[in-house]
Amino acid sequence: MRPKNTTKLRIGHLLEWLFYLIGYTIIFILVTNIFDSIYIDIKHSYIYSILIVFIISLLNKTIKPILVTLTIPITGVTLGLFYPFINLFILKLVDWIMGPFFQLNSFWVALLVAVLLSMINFIVEELILKPVVEGIKKKWKE
Repeated sequence: MRPKNTTKLRIGHLLEWLFYLIGYTIIFILVTNIFDSIYIDIKHSYIYSILIVFIISLLNKTIKPILVTLTIPITGVTLGLFYPFINLFILKLVDWIMGPFFQLNSFWVALLVAVLLSMINFIVEELILKPVVEGIKKKWKE
């Protein structure tokens, strides 16, 4: 029999991943339809968008914490304005991993996508996940 704490953690992680998956996928589908400088293979754009989002979420859990820790001084001096550049680095890394199926051809559009990803991160973490997790904690305490 599993302890309740591990079940809570798994549900929380599943919800977190699901919200990020939905938010990032919407951003990539919208941005690729608006701008020509972001290329996702047309034949399977929805599948590649989900794959891109999966790779981004994997990199956000592994590499991004290291990058955030290493760039704390720069982020502090710029009052947090450097944070989207970390997302830009993650995007360029995904561009490199995906090869010809996903290409970021414009620095400014890629920076715009990085800013949008930062906004989605804030929305998911502060406005969706915290209230949902707190609601689940209150419900399970009863």
